[in-house]
Amino acid sequence: MILDFFYISANLKKILRQGWIDKLSINNPESVADHSFSMAIMGMIFSDLENYNTEKILKIILLHDLAESITGDMTPKQISKKEKTILENNTMKKILNNLPELLQKQYSVLWDEYQLNNSEEAKIVHQLDRLEMALQAKIYSNEGHSKEKLDSFFNSAKNEITTPKLLEMFKKILEK
Repeated sequence: MILDFFYISANLKKILRQGWIDKLSINNPESVADHSFSMAIMGMIFSDLENYNTEKILKIILLHDLAESITGDMTPKQISKKEKTILENNTMKKILNNLPELLQKQYSVLWDEYQLNNSEEAKIVHQLDRLEMALQAKIYSNEGHSKEKLDSFFNSAKNEITTPKLLEMFKKILEK
């Protein structure tokens, strides 16, 4: 059963980030696993520097898009936020059922915190999600992709990043 969990998780390497495909027509954009890895690096550094619970932040980051290994990466144009939440919650239950009960409970609590955005760590992860998106948008911009088409990604990040040090990092990304 744990091996099934690993197979499901590994599938994230094949799930491409749909927003980059839809808005930039990129044929081979980053995968969800690429995004999660980048977020994990950012989360580890930021959390250690700011004395947050790094282990908790990293676990939430690793779980935050795991449902997409089955559902795919869906954009707001494809599915409503409410429908996506229901689908992802049901999918996560199925995925976590492949783990021992103790881990199922532990990861379900972290998943719920992230979904509800009701802990300091969950709030940081949501903002890191946007910061990583802005970083990737800047990378695509530097590779010659349309700045106009990337504006929606930068604006989304700007509107959702509220932690002063993360906001400062966001501004530095825009300057590069």
